[in-house]
Amino acid sequence: MKSSTTQTLIFTVFLLLIPTSFAAPPKLKDSFTQCVTVFKPSVPIQNFTYTQQNPNFLTILNNYVRNLRYFNGTTRKPVAIVAAAHFTHIQATINCAKKLGLQLRIRSGGHDYDGMSYLSTVDFVVLDMFNLRAIEIDPKLDTAWVQSGATLGEIYYNVANKSNNLRGFPAGICPGLGAGGHFSGGGYGNMMRKYGLSIDNIIDAKIVDANARVLDRSSMGEDLFWALRGGGAASFCVVLAWKIKLVPLPEKVTVFNVETVGNRGGLTTTDLAAKWQEIADKIDNDLFIRLTLSSSNKTVKASFMGMYLRNSEKLLEIMNAKFPELGLNKTECIEMKWIDSVLFWLSISPGTSPTSVMLNRIPQKQIYLKRKSDYVQKPISKPGLESIFKILSENENVSMAWNPYGGRMSEIPATETAFPHRAGNMFKIQYSSNWFVPGEEAASDCLSQTERVFEAMSPYVSKNPREAFLNYRDIDIGKNLNSTYEEGKVYGVKYFKNNFERLVQVKTRVDPDNFFRYEQSIPVHVSR
Repeated sequence: MKSSTTQTLIFTVFLLLIPTSFAAPPKLKDSFTQCVTVFKPSVPIQNFTYTQQNPNFLTILNNYVRNLRYFNGTTRKPVAIVAAAHFTHIQATINCAKKLGLQLRIRSGGHDYDGMSYLSTVDFVVLDMFNLRAIEIDPKLDTAWVQSGATLGEIYYNVANKSNNLRGFPAGICPGLGAGGHFSGGGYGNMMRKYGLSIDNIIDAKIVDANARVLDRSSMGEDLFWALRGGGAASFCVVLAWKIKLVPLPEKVTVFNVETVGNRGGLTTTDLAAKWQEIADKIDNDLFIRLTLSSSNKTVKASFMGMYLRNSEKLLEIMNAKFPELGLNKTECIEMKWIDSVLFWLSISPGTSPTSVMLNRIPQKQIYLKRKSDYVQKPISKPGLESIFKILSENENVSMAWNPYGGRMSEIPATETAFPHRAGNMFKIQYSSNWFVPGEEAASDCLSQTERVFEAMSPYVSKNPREAFLNYRDIDIGKNLNSTYEEGKVYGVKYFKNNFERLVQVKTRVDPDNFFRYEQSIPVHVSR
């Protein structure tokens, strides 16, 4: 079996070696632009359709490429980009892509780590959702309709302003994430132990299906609505908007970030990590403590970053009772409005930037990156932790974020939504590798480091299957280049466990021709 690094490089090189002229024949471009124009959407579509002849084509394409590995002149380009500004633009795009045999890639924020929302090995069209970012808040009902192109930063900012900072929404810590993909993959953040995932607080959706029909929860049916919440909507339809339930927040929350290298208060990083495992998924549901581990001068640095949905006095009571080993003190606790805590989790010092910075859509710095995921279901012994820290210290380009579960996450059944990773999981791991030097040599080195750490973790994580988180898209765990059920099951059971078969059933019913497909989409059952 090929290593995951080899698989990643083969897939990436395959994409890069396809000539761009082959990717989008002139006649095909002309046919597509003529088709969407003839369809006559309610709002003229010409000004929102970009082919390679358009001087803004590359700017539109690259604006939402969040991984520099795919930000170059040799990657296969789409036949066209439709930056939809009206639902009829989506209908026209679906109808014309089907007519011309083009695959569709749907992009809301561009944070698909392995680029599947804007890359393909065959002729394709990108449906870009960034123009569809309206947010309509009903403060009386504590609900909001959020279009798929809205970012989390836009949602947080508007909800906080409309509610006088007393309402929020449980989702990710990165303001630039697009609601469309983030929500449909689950959507987790630092309030998940209190309120669950984003999908646990979604009560309706508006979509355009494979037949270009606009449907809501009632007309699409409960099976499809179930699948959209955690199953990856891009396998089934285009989500126009989500209806979300806002959650109550106190006037102030308390945040902290304790970093340690070597020891703290006479305790080693191993001692602290072992204790964190004991309490992180069992402590007060209002408290979320993420443990980040990284290499630092051939040793390991640990960061205990937390948020408590109450005041610092109560937080210190809990920490002194449940996690005294960390030695958290009053000076390390900062009380602030929840909206300000969003910036804190971005490592922006309190008071140095206005909350409006979370409205910025284009990041100031782009990076080359690789991400992977795991789930831990049993405590890792101290010797096991020492072994992990040793391999991590030897692979300085890799870090791990351990995100605790428990609380509300353990109360929701695994079959309630398509997202299956609930009770029984202590914490989820995100493996991160970032680099800034272009070229295959640097990429190969960093990918190899990531794989070494990932493989070293295999004794300590879930098995049969080794579970993975859909929002941390990882081409290494399988790809479906032939649109078969068998290939799809390889990665499908890792992302969805026992929910995979139900997702296949829903897919087969609502999209039997498999129009909405990509390298890791839900496959259909083919009658024999």
